[in-house]
Amino acid sequence: MAARPTVDARVEAGGATDQASGVWAPQRRRLTAGLVLTITLVAFESLAIATVMPRVEEDLGGLSLYGWVFSGFFLASLAGIVITGQLSDRRGPALPFAAGLVLFSIGLAAGGSAPSMAVLVAARLAQGFGAGAIPAAAYASVARGYPSETRARVFAVFSTAWVIPGIVGPSLATLVVHAASWRYVFLGLLPLVALAAAIAIPALRVLPPVVGAELDGADVDGAAVAHAEPAVAPLAEQEVAGAAVARDPVAGARDVAAPSASDGRQLVLVAGLIFGVGALLAAGTAPNPVAGVALVAAGLPLAACSFLRLVPAGTVRLRSGLPATIAVRGVLTWAFFGCDAYVSLAVTDGRGGSTFLAGVVLSVTAVTWTAGSWSADRWIPSRGPRTLDRIGFAFIGAGAAGMVAVALALPAWVAILAWSTAGFGMGLAYSPLSVTTLGLAQPGQEGVASSQLHLCDVLGVSIGTGIGGILLAFANGRGWSVEVGVALAFGVALAMALLGTLAARRLPTRLPTGPA
Repeated sequence: MAARPTVDARVEAGGATDQASGVWAPQRRRLTAGLVLTITLVAFESLAIATVMPRVEEDLGGLSLYGWVFSGFFLASLAGIVITGQLSDRRGPALPFAAGLVLFSIGLAAGGSAPSMAVLVAARLAQGFGAGAIPAAAYASVARGYPSETRARVFAVFSTAWVIPGIVGPSLATLVVHAASWRYVFLGLLPLVALAAAIAIPALRVLPPVVGAELDGADVDGAAVAHAEPAVAPLAEQEVAGAAVARDPVAGARDVAAPSASDGRQLVLVAGLIFGVGALLAAGTAPNPVAGVALVAAGLPLAACSFLRLVPAGTVRLRSGLPATIAVRGVLTWAFFGCDAYVSLAVTDGRGGSTFLAGVVLSVTAVTWTAGSWSADRWIPSRGPRTLDRIGFAFIGAGAAGMVAVALALPAWVAILAWSTAGFGMGLAYSPLSVTTLGLAQPGQEGVASSQLHLCDVLGVSIGTGIGGILLAFANGRGWSVEVGVALAFGVALAMALLGTLAARRLPTRLPTGPA
């Protein structure tokens, strides 16, 4: 909580300046309101879908595609982030922001009227691209629309746009389902998207050029990926992720960045990674073994070659320093979100609990994540990232083990205790990795390191939710119950959490202050 300002001569002299440069100053009020509203919409939609998906599956069927609703969304969001980051540098944020809203709206409309699970997955791909583009353009606009001394406060305001949906989103989604239909969880957001567009786009179109600052694509990408997550990003993480955009400018900047060879290479590599990972996940639910083998043969080399060129050398080998830090982040998001996506299904279809109870589980988890994040912020100077992440992985592992027990035997309400435990562990482990990354990055390369970190972030979510969906489809294809399918998914998440406790030993024992 910010300290109460002291009334003294400095405030008296600088009050007018503070008012003029504030986040809610008259000349920025419309921009701030529009950006906050759109980020809130993306956050609310993501959390609401996680809550109501069991009801969607009951209506549409297609349990074998359940995981694709999540993994497809995240893979598409990665493309949206990278493309929008580059376009925002060259064309300004207004055009990619508007395109993101259009795609997000198309996804909402198609999802709300989807006659089958396959159509819903296609709709989620459009939503995912838009959900990646919207925050990327929003964060690119910070350098253009806000003075440097105000940017930290901008990110604090943006962080609220994630926290509130995490607390109230699942409950509101449950009320909508009971009062009308799950379809209105999608369709009901369309008027708000139109309102956000009407507020934000005119403000984005008149933004001035970046004065004295040249933001490369990696800076924007790295800042934006952190806010493309469909879960509640804790306050400390929001501020760290914005560091690349909020860096003090240097002289001699361009307003419009010219296309570069590195931009083209990055786009090709990210496209290869997305299609490669998508092919591998599709192989798990292929209609026959021949198709599965063909997808693996095509996807594995494409994904591996692209990934190795997008992350620091030694990432796969957990080389101490920045490579290990980035690798651990991918393991962390795999462990947590590979379980989180199926918590509602376990509570409702698995144990017969209500959608309201599933929403309570996700809301309480959002609160404990934030509590863990604040605890990490307090403890990291004395405990260091290695200790905090190992403890965090232990909490996530305990939560995943608890969810296995819930899926197979325990009452549904126990999921509140089990998964909120994992949420606290996620808060403990998540933020220290961002701080460590910035501390280990070479001077002037913080944006590149942040981009690599959050690439693994989104990739871990995509693979974790995708593997869970494959296991669910596997169980369903053999006539096993939903309980067994989600228990398998939770078991993989537990294994990844145990792997994470070992991998975290490669992290620094103390918070780094410079490159290793």
